[in-house]
Amino acid sequence: MSSSAVLITAKSPVPGLAKTRLATRFGDVGAATLAAAALLDTLRTARAVTGASVIVAVTGRLTDAVRKPDLDEALAGCTLIPQRGDGFAERLTNAHLDAAGTGAQRVIQIGMDTPQVRTDQLRTALRRLEPRARRCVLGIAEDGGWWAFGTALGRGARALSTVAMSRPDTGAATQAALRHAGLTVALLEPMMDVDLPTDIADVVRDCPPDSEFARTAQRLGAIG
Repeated sequence: MSSSAVLITAKSPVPGLAKTRLATRFGDVGAATLAAAALLDTLRTARAVTGASVIVAVTGRLTDAVRKPDLDEALAGCTLIPQRGDGFAERLTNAHLDAAGTGAQRVIQIGMDTPQVRTDQLRTALRRLEPRARRCVLGIAEDGGWWAFGTALGRGARALSTVAMSRPDTGAATQAALRHAGLTVALLEPMMDVDLPTDIADVVRDCPPDSEFARTAQRLGAIG
């Protein structure tokens, strides 16, 4: 296990369970297909971070996922851990503690909602983490949540469990909780994440030309 890791918190792209807010336009299968494409892009970007291992904290049955063969290939060589806990905030906390327990000293955590994330962004975030310093990094999402949280030695992870997630003030509340826990918070550049059908076109504009998410969105008629 590398001393640095990219931690991806993911929900298995199972129809009816993944990206349900996209299903209003694309149906359960279409929403899960978009989720699978976003996860594939995220895994590819994470695996390209030199010197960092990839840990995937997953909820749901990957055996029931759409694009299972592609996901199996993309997950090869990654460390898979189950998400555990009641509620998303507790699962995030435990994912960070479990990642630290694998031996990863520096961890940058992202979800599967930002398929446009770049390798250099993750690499830069990891470089800003120092095990001897009480510093963390936080990427605020444009909807008021956050898209990335990075820390060393699991510091501040327990503060996440005190924050109400999926709210317009989640990013600000997380920043305040981390500072209350005694950490200096360095902000990453803001990003848009995919929650609603109206988010897709803006995210696709920032995706690379070979993006699975962009191709899938185009095929499903999600962008003009």
